[in-house]
Amino acid sequence: MNITSTALSLTVEDLSASAAFLVEHFGFHEAMAADGFASLVREDSAGVIFLRRGIEVLPEGFRDQRAAGVIIAFTVTDLDAEYERLRNEGAPITMALREEPWGERLFQVTDPNGVILQLVSWASPEHQ
Repeated sequence: MNITSTALSLTVEDLSASAAFLVEHFGFHEAMAADGFASLVREDSAGVIFLRRGIEVLPEGFRDQRAAGVIIAFTVTDLDAEYERLRNEGAPITMALREEPWGERLFQVTDPNGVILQLVSWASPEHQ
């Protein structure tokens, strides 16, 4: 097997709101879109796809579910600067900047559909 790309697909109520959040705050751009579907990309990340809840492309038993219990984590080079940038942009920071005992530094923002985006860096290079 040869994997040529990776994307994360999430089911949300308002896909336009989640797509706009990634475009505005994280520099993604829309690669494809149709009724009930938006695919967002950026050169240095896996793609993110939003599907509108209820769309028929989802398996029948999953159509009414929403993204829950999922965190999209982005490892970034200047976590402190990203924290300040997102605060200044008014993005809803739902977990303040913190450092975990195992060396991970992180904070979280939440998009309009409740999708959690976590920005991460490591306190020391040996943890990367």
